[in-house]
Amino acid sequence: MANTAGDWCLIESDPGVFTELIKGFGCSGVQVEEIWSLDKESFEQLKPVHGLIFLFKWVPDKEPDGSVVQDSRLEKIFFAKQLRGLSLSNSDLIRQVHNSFSRQQMFEFDEKLGKKDDDVFHFVGYIPFEGRLYELDGLKEGPVDLGPISTDVEWTDVVRPVIEKRMQKYSANEIHFNLMAVVSDRKMSYEKRLSELQSQLDQGAMDTDDLQSEISRLSYLIQEEECKRQRYKIENIRRRHNYLPFIMELLKILASEKKLVPLIEKAKEIAAQKRNEKEKAKQCVPSQV
Repeated sequence: MANTAGDWCLIESDPGVFTELIKGFGCSGVQVEEIWSLDKESFEQLKPVHGLIFLFKWVPDKEPDGSVVQDSRLEKIFFAKQLRGLSLSNSDLIRQVHNSFSRQQMFEFDEKLGKKDDDVFHFVGYIPFEGRLYELDGLKEGPVDLGPISTDVEWTDVVRPVIEKRMQKYSANEIHFNLMAVVSDRKMSYEKRLSELQSQLDQGAMDTDDLQSEISRLSYLIQEEECKRQRYKIENIRRRHNYLPFIMELLKILASEKKLVPLIEKAKEIAAQKRNEKEKAKQCVPSQV
C-alpha cells in the first residue's frame, strides 16, 4: 500500500469499532459507548466521561462559536493538524489498525465520479481541559475554545447545549447524527469495586446483606460487559469477512433461475422512489443561511 495520506478506509461510527481501534493503537483503560439521547441522565450513567466523538453530515463551513487556539496551549493539547497529521498518516501501526476495518469491494470505483452533492460525514471531538471546553476538528487550524467550565457543574452539562445548537442548524429532516463517549473501562471499574467489597466482606463487615447485594449487582454488570465485548468481537469479525464469493454465487443462482432481472428492476424502482422523496423533502425545507 502506498505511503500516502489518502490510503485510509472509511470507519463506521460504532462503539465496538472504536473500542477495538483505540486498543489497537495501544490505549488501555478506556472504551467507547454510544449515546442515544442528549438528556442529562444518559451522560450520568456513563460517568466519568473523558471525551465525546460526534459524527454529522458535513456542510460548507460555518464560523465556529468559539475561538481557534493559537497560543501556548497548543503545547498541552494534542491536535492532529499539519505536521502531526502527517505523522499519523505515515504511521504503519495506526494505518494497519485503522484499515483492518476496510470492507471488501466487488468493484473499484473512481472517486472522481462522485456527485458534488454526495453526503459527506465528518467526526469532531469534544474534551474538557484545565477548566475549559474544546472542540477538536481536524479541518480547523487548531482546537476551538468554546469557553469556561464552571467548577460546580459537570463538563458534559456545558457541551450538551453546544451539540444541540449544532444539530439545530440542520433541517428537521436531517437525522444522520451519531454521538459516542470515551469512558473508563467499565469492566475494569466494576472488578476493582467488586474486589474492594469482597475484601470488606472477608474482614467481617457488619452490613453483609447490603454488601452481598452490591456484589451480586457488580457481578451481573461484569457479565453484561463480557457479553457485550463478545458481541462486539463477533460483529467486527463479520465487518471484516469477505462475503463476495457468497454474493457472486447467489447472483449466479438467481440468474440461472431467471429471478435476477426482476429483482434488479424492483430495486431500481425503489431507488427511484427514494430519490424522488428526497428531492421533495429538499424542496419543502427552506435553505439554511
